[in-house]
Amino acid sequence: MGFFDGLKRENKQSHAPEAGPSPLNQEPEVTQREEQPSIEPNIDEIEVTIRERESTPFEAVPVQPLKSYKDKAPVRHVIGHTKVIAIINQKGGVGKSTTAINLAAALGEMGKQVLLVDLDHQGNCSSGLGVEKSLIQRCIYDVLLNDVPIEDVIIPDIAEGVDIAPATINLAGAEVELVAEMARENRLKDAVGSMRGRYDFILIDCPPSLGLLTVNALVAADKLLIPIQCEFYALEGVTKLLESMKRVKSRLNPTLDIYGILLTMYDSRTTLSKQVVDEVREYFGRLVFSTPIPRTVKLSEAPSFGQPITQYDPKGRGSLAYIEIAKEVISRG
Repeated sequence: MGFFDGLKRENKQSHAPEAGPSPLNQEPEVTQREEQPSIEPNIDEIEVTIRERESTPFEAVPVQPLKSYKDKAPVRHVIGHTKVIAIINQKGGVGKSTTAINLAAALGEMGKQVLLVDLDHQGNCSSGLGVEKSLIQRCIYDVLLNDVPIEDVIIPDIAEGVDIAPATINLAGAEVELVAEMARENRLKDAVGSMRGRYDFILIDCPPSLGLLTVNALVAADKLLIPIQCEFYALEGVTKLLESMKRVKSRLNPTLDIYGILLTMYDSRTTLSKQVVDEVREYFGRLVFSTPIPRTVKLSEAPSFGQPITQYDPKGRGSLAYIEIAKEVISRG
């Protein structure tokens, strides 16, 4: 018997009617409720209201067409040697797209010209910079498989000093379609090579896999920037990535090497983050960037507003961290 059973029993006794003889077959009293008058909708009034709303002129919001490469603002400095950097890690959710967007924006605000190549079919870099995907007529898929010049897909000045070659869901089929193509590993290299001398940096946001799209990025890139999340499985998968890099370097791209290791989602309050930082620094040494990227809410919010963190929260920890990374990238040359 539970505690509430006693309360229920007492409650029933207190509301029980006085005991008395009750005749058999007596029907219980039925309390008569007052019937509320039913309110019938006036169809004529509804039709008039609908007609009035339909006749009310609504102000149409014009959809701005995407700019083309010929509309690009003139470059105000002399472009030197173009550095092509692939931002790569076969693990998903380690901050590749976040790094690509915010590093590009930070470099752009420092006066550099940056081309961001979105090579992930999810198109996070494109949407994270406010590109309306429904307006994209041609994307990096068309460059890889339909021999469209990359200038024809570039959207210029998406942020200060930043242009983007966007991606759409069409890119999801590229892995299979590239198998039957000639020189399939060199498609991106040929496209990006035509843009050397027009940008200081070309950043390639890679998909979380080691398929043909990633191989294209490895062949096209001069160096690799590897984001590593400050969590338990930080180094898992990096070994396979390094093996793939060595194979591509020996057969397809002799100059390929690691440009830097970026520690992301760092939480200084946890012992685990500090242990991961120590382990990664011990393994990779000077390749590790000196500034880790902190885990902040603002970094997660910025893409939903179509802005890099340097615009969305310019004084925040995430913005300051990516500015420091951009300075280090420039100093590394």
